[in-house]
Amino acid sequence: MSPDKKPASPAPLGATVTEKGVAFGVYSETAEKIWVCLFDDQDEETDRVEMSRGEGNRWSVDIEGIGAGASYGLRADGRYDPAQGHYFDPNKLLVDPYARRIDRTFVRSPKLRLARDESVDTAPLVPKALVQGAVADIEFKPDHTRPNLIYELNVRPFTMRHPSVQGPLRGTLAGMTTSYVIEHLQHIGVDVVELMPIAGWIDDGHLPSLGLTNVWGYNPITYFATDPRIIPRGPQSLRHMVETYREAGIRVVLDVVYNHTGEGDSQGPVISMKGLDALTYYRHVEVDGAMELVNDAGTGNTLRCDHPAVQDLVIDSLRYWVTEFGIAGFRFDLATVLGRSLDGFSSDAELLERIRTDNILKDCLLIAEPWDPGPGGYHVGKFGEPFIEWNDQYRDIVRKFWRGEDHMIGALAGKVAGSADQFNHDGRKPSASVNFLAAHDGFTLADLVAYEHKHNEANGEDNRDGHDANYSWNNGAEGETDDEAINTARRNDIRALLATLFVSHGSLMLTAGDEFGRTQGGNNNAYAQDNEITWLDWENADGDLVNFVAALSEMRRNHPGFRSDKFLTGEKSDGYKDVMWVRPDGAEMTEEDWKRPNGSVLGMFLHEAGEILLVWFNRLREEIEVVLPPEKGLSFEVALVSAIDAEIVIENSRLTLPPRSVVILAHTNGKS
Repeated sequence: MSPDKKPASPAPLGATVTEKGVAFGVYSETAEKIWVCLFDDQDEETDRVEMSRGEGNRWSVDIEGIGAGASYGLRADGRYDPAQGHYFDPNKLLVDPYARRIDRTFVRSPKLRLARDESVDTAPLVPKALVQGAVADIEFKPDHTRPNLIYELNVRPFTMRHPSVQGPLRGTLAGMTTSYVIEHLQHIGVDVVELMPIAGWIDDGHLPSLGLTNVWGYNPITYFATDPRIIPRGPQSLRHMVETYREAGIRVVLDVVYNHTGEGDSQGPVISMKGLDALTYYRHVEVDGAMELVNDAGTGNTLRCDHPAVQDLVIDSLRYWVTEFGIAGFRFDLATVLGRSLDGFSSDAELLERIRTDNILKDCLLIAEPWDPGPGGYHVGKFGEPFIEWNDQYRDIVRKFWRGEDHMIGALAGKVAGSADQFNHDGRKPSASVNFLAAHDGFTLADLVAYEHKHNEANGEDNRDGHDANYSWNNGAEGETDDEAINTARRNDIRALLATLFVSHGSLMLTAGDEFGRTQGGNNNAYAQDNEITWLDWENADGDLVNFVAALSEMRRNHPGFRSDKFLTGEKSDGYKDVMWVRPDGAEMTEEDWKRPNGSVLGMFLHEAGEILLVWFNRLREEIEVVLPPEKGLSFEVALVSAIDAEIVIENSRLTLPPRSVVILAHTNGKS
């Protein structure tokens, strides 16, 4: 029997269970008709109910006799003229932008992008939205604690080969909740896990013909519904995971993609917002009388984040993740798009201000990737509080220093001291800089010291994809080698890089697997490798490196001088400079010393947060004797050495630094 239905206005967007049925709402300015389509357990369409346009371009209808779990989609009709930004076609089943759950993964098909005069019913190809019943909100408890260590993690590769994750749990979020996984995170000092995208995504258009699939998830269709490939049991799995991690002292942050969708350019599939109102949801520009999609995200389309309806979509979905799952914050992919308008980027853009001032979101951990590929899209240091920002300049300068490039010693000092050149303005602090050595995009940390060139042949683009400027080195052989001397040199380089990270002022991020030497065989753009290239090889993990990272994390926690959230300026306080940069003979660096192109040894002498610390950086391939700064009454002990099996003896205010090492000394007699 067909369910009873009646128009209703206004209605909340999405599907809302009521006493008598379900109220549906959707936003569209340009549609002429919109229907809610209901489906049975056999995926057959059982009813098509027309919606009514109400105030503010909100379409709505109440359908009685159905409830939570009902399967539905949308269809829309109107003008069909892609050259003018109109893609209306009732044959295209559309996923509700506010859908809370979908019943299957997105799969590409040429039928999803057929022109209207050639189109067929796409309902068999498109996931159906499932009406979600009322869920008790989770009490949001703001946590303004600075992260000790952010851990970027891709759920599927992380759990596919983990020995404590068995059978159907492999590759899923449920596999993240085993005690062994959590204990590993606690061991290395992780207190924030940043999950790469978990919202429903679709493969890039060229991948199916190559037999590849997108494993990163940066190609979303939905902004509320999780992807069934990694969360097959639905939203409750996420609630359980977040609560389990909260009890373990770990906050969960989501990587969210509000810069584009997987509907792509004008030749891409019509699955959701493009079929409802492309001109509203996506940014267009007029070119020779045609309305062309703007491609600031480099993926074919760009969300129109200065439009109120798009802003509402972003804010509503962010609040949903927090209030219904307990998510503690967000990392915004290509975040510059959120602040774009016709006039370019502004850190005071309306959407960014709405996030900053929202009574829930303002208390979340907000992490910006402060660039996009569009014109004028690079804005590191420009987002303002409370955002913290990925700092690619930190990454590149630390790499260049250890690689051996000239004129890097001063730049290294600036990054280790808090990146004041980028962030010391408008009351910002070093913690605004997210310092990292490697991320999901680019070489892994192990590959950074094993490959001079990218090796992306498996991606099917003749090695043209991926960054060319990696600032990497291979220590004498390209890729895997049996030469133990080269392998030892690589391990020492990894440890020196990690030690540099952990003594730097700012917020720290590590990508999953880099703590034990994960490799992608030199592939620096492995987004399409849902296989052993990206799956973490836990069986062959370097346990000694894991323990070294744990020691670094503990060392940083135990020494507030490294965690101080003040820029190091070299100015005196209580008779001491907060930092004095010293050369191998113990004397303070001079202007001439900073100018030497091949400067390779640097001491960082800290009087900070009530303690005295001395860090030596030696990138030379030979050992070198250094002298402690000539301050009376000071004695030091070795807190940590990055070089494997190195023994450091301090005698007569002198010590020998191992090749390619970081040596950390701590003051022992309380003088400060």
